[in-house]
Amino acid sequence: MRWRKLGKIWHTRTYPTWQYAHSMMPTADHLWGDIWRIYFSGRDNNNRSLVGFFTIDLNNPEKILEVSEKPALGVGELGCFDDNGVTPASIISLSDRKLLYYCGWKPRGTTRFGLTPGLAESKDGGLSFTRVSRAPILRQTDREPLTILTAPFVMADREQWHMWYVSGVKWLNPDLPQYDIKYAKSLDGINWEQTGKVCIELRKDQENALGRPCVIKNNETYRMWYSFKGRGNTYRIGYAESGDGIEWERLDHLSGIDVSN
Repeated sequence: MRWRKLGKIWHTRTYPTWQYAHSMMPTADHLWGDIWRIYFSGRDNNNRSLVGFFTIDLNNPEKILEVSEKPALGVGELGCFDDNGVTPASIISLSDRKLLYYCGWKPRGTTRFGLTPGLAESKDGGLSFTRVSRAPILRQTDREPLTILTAPFVMADREQWHMWYVSGVKWLNPDLPQYDIKYAKSLDGINWEQTGKVCIELRKDQENALGRPCVIKNNETYRMWYSFKGRGNTYRIGYAESGDGIEWERLDHLSGIDVSN
C-alpha cells in the first residue's frame, strides 16, 4: 500500500469557540458514502484537551462540511482519571449507539503525566457523548504498573472484541517514558481482559516509544499502522501484519508513508 499526502485539511482559521489551540489524535468515523466525521482533541484556554469533530467529503477534504459548536466530550469530574483532558482514540458504530474509546489525562507529581483509557457512548449519532463509567476501562497490574495505558484501538470482530493499546514499560526520567503496544480482549467491548501480551516490542537500543496503533482486517490478515520514536526524538510510521491479531510480524519498510522533504 502506498499513501498519497493531500495536505492540511484542518486549519487554525476554522477553530471553533471551544478550541484555543492544538489539534490532536484524529479519529475517523464513517457516516455514509464518502462522508466522514473526524473526531479530534483541541485544547481550551486552560490547556485541557477536549473532544470535538469536523465532517468532510473525501472527494474534497479541505472543504469542512460541519464543525462541532461545543465539545462532544469534556473533562471528567475533579479527581477522576480524566479531569485534566480527554483525547479520542477509536470509535465503534453499533445499531443503536456509538462507542468512543478515549484517553484520559491526569497530571502527576513525580512524572509528567498519567494516561488511562475511558469509554463514552453516544445515542444522538455521535454529536455528544456521555461516560459509560467514571473509572478507566484498563487498570494498573503487576505486569503493567505504570499509569500509561492509552491510545486504545478497538475492533469488534464476530463474537470477540480486540483492543491494541499503548502500555508503559518504564520512565527513563520524570519527563521521558518508554512504552510499547499490548493486546486486550473482551466479549462486550466494556469489560476487558488485559492479557499483558506484547504485540509490537520496543527496540530498546533504538527506540523510546511505540504509539497510536490503528488496525484493519483484510480477509484473514490483520494490518497495523503505528508510530515509533527513535532516540533522536523523531517519529515515523511503522507497519505490521498478523494472522490472529495477537502475534505480529513487524514490517516497517512496508508502511507506505514517510516524512516529506
